[in-house]
Amino acid sequence: MKPFHLILGNNLVANVTNFTAWFAITFWIFIETQSVFATGMVAGVYLVFTAAFGFWFGAIIDHNGRIRSMLGSSAVSLLFYAAGFVMVLVEPEGAFQNPYGPYLWVFVLLVMLGVIAGNIRMIALPTLVTILIPEGERDKANGLVGMVGGIGFLITSAISGFLVAWGGMYLTLIVALVATSIAFGHLSLVRIDEGRPVPVEGEPAQKQSIDIAGTIRVIAAVPGLFALIFFATFNNFLGGIFMALLDAYGLSLVSVEIWGLTFAVLSTGFIISGIVISRFGLGKNPLKTLLTVNLIAWAVCCVFTIQPSFWLLVAGCFVWMLLSPAAEAAEQTTLQKVVPVERQGRVFGFAQSIEQAASPLTAFLIGPYTQFVVIPFMTDGAGARTIGGWFGTGPDRGIALVFTVAGIVGVIVTLLAFASNAYRRLSAVYLNENAESEEAAEVAPGTTP
Repeated sequence: MKPFHLILGNNLVANVTNFTAWFAITFWIFIETQSVFATGMVAGVYLVFTAAFGFWFGAIIDHNGRIRSMLGSSAVSLLFYAAGFVMVLVEPEGAFQNPYGPYLWVFVLLVMLGVIAGNIRMIALPTLVTILIPEGERDKANGLVGMVGGIGFLITSAISGFLVAWGGMYLTLIVALVATSIAFGHLSLVRIDEGRPVPVEGEPAQKQSIDIAGTIRVIAAVPGLFALIFFATFNNFLGGIFMALLDAYGLSLVSVEIWGLTFAVLSTGFIISGIVISRFGLGKNPLKTLLTVNLIAWAVCCVFTIQPSFWLLVAGCFVWMLLSPAAEAAEQTTLQKVVPVERQGRVFGFAQSIEQAASPLTAFLIGPYTQFVVIPFMTDGAGARTIGGWFGTGPDRGIALVFTVAGIVGVIVTLLAFASNAYRRLSAVYLNENAESEEAAEVAPGTTP
């Protein structure tokens, strides 16, 4: 097997392990405490830490190499999971039942830090695509990355609940320790030539810092690149609505068992999309693909809750999952092309920090707003009197209205992005550089990109 495929499979094991730990602790903490506050805090901890550590993780990758950083990621996860396992073994009676107790939250913090350490791999993988895959094949490789992510989501959805049911966090952490050890051992045997980390012009070779200012200069030097990152951030801002409200809406239509199974089935959308992208790529201009799939996704968001239908909801979620990998792969392909490889860790980390910061902000705001403003509006307020006759009334229709409005806003913003100078300028940079690469390949047909 090629080194890229070995690394991809290794990342699948590590990501399934880490996300299973995250899902499991979310389920487990609700079972133990019966506290919605506690489960919400787990999601908040993950998103806040993801946003906060992205800059630092990117710098670690650029300064220390990709494989070494990924091995360090597994080693750190292993240490935190081991510390959490010790806490399970020596738990004082009833300590995990108190949703406000320090023992519980120290345990949650340890496990979540183990999960967060895995994000180093998520940042390192697209930079390895740049190193290992010829330029014209990177969009297809990014499709494979998306497909593997979909497989991981399916496996995680399927096993996390069973692990908690069979053995709580005791069994979950045993599996996490074993799987993380296997991923570490396997990756230590993979050999690739990354080249030596090379500083960009003006950066001393010995400088080992996050260097946010330098990263911003690199991004600003590419016309339209900031706009791409902030467009993705805006999408995540609206995506926080799904994080906050989708489960509540789905559970208003079906039982929790059916809703959980539905997500396992829907995750096949990620896999199908990844297979298609790995076969056909993203087209000549990935930016155009990115905006096109966003336009379709937000248009679907306008209508998938227009009536209280479970099957309409399933269809909308499937389309969303089918298109998400294309949007992610398009952004990665563009960054891999226009950002110097020696800076890609920090740029991908910067993008992750900025983009991930949006979702928890929306999630924290939209829940109270929906509860205290939109639901009364659609239960016995002006909304119920105006459109309730055909849209429906009640709490679930209030949530549905939020999705519809979010879809309309997403469509408008995507159309504005299509018409923007930033889109045209970044497309020109990408297409011109592709043309130059093709010309170079024609001059030296025996060379490998």
